Amino acid sequence: MVENKKVVVVGIPGVGKTTVINRIAEIIKERQKTIKVTNFGTIMFEVAKENGLENRDELRKLPISEQKRLQKDAADKLSKFEDDVIIIDTHAFIRTPEGFNPGLPYYVLQIIEPTHFIIVTAKTEEIYNRRMKDETRNRDKAAITTIKKELDIQSAMMSACSILSGSPLSQIQNNEGKLEEAATKIIKAIGL
Repeated sequence: MVENKKVVVVGIPGVGKTTVINRIAEIIKERQKTIKVTNFGTIMFEVAKENGLENRDELRKLPISEQKRLQKDAADKLSKFEDDVIIIDTHAFIRTPEGFNPGLPYYVLQIIEPTHFIIVTAKTEEIYNRRMKDETRNRDKAAITTIKKELDIQSAMMSACSILSGSPLSQIQNNEGKLEEAATKIIKAIGL
């Protein structure tokens, strides 16, 4: 029996993570494999809505203890998926009033047991420009220096996740006009 792949894909807002994930899903389906793409924050929000939260972007403003409970509940749901490939679209950290809260703390890693970690990134200026154009979400605007800091924190957190889980980590560039190249590199990195 072949073990399924649980691929955690992270990227700060503006790297084009969702677009890359959508292309990866198409490629995997073309290869006759079952795939489940899930967004960790969406699962957390579904649980939070049951408790009265009305806006997904408010998740990061909840008390840390509540965020931890929601993370655990979301991880429990994810751990039950059995597709050939499970892509978990998430963030390495959540910027909160108390600091950078890890998106994948150790207890979450223990529950979901990821097989691969992928960091989707892009040039800092491209990230900045993409954020300025995105009117679909209520995100904090960020300067170039803030984006560079977020990229550094993301790398540090994902390195720790890789070490703690024993799963490989790849960083893939998704530069403007290079979607197919980024998707192909990710497919190769996860062994498909």
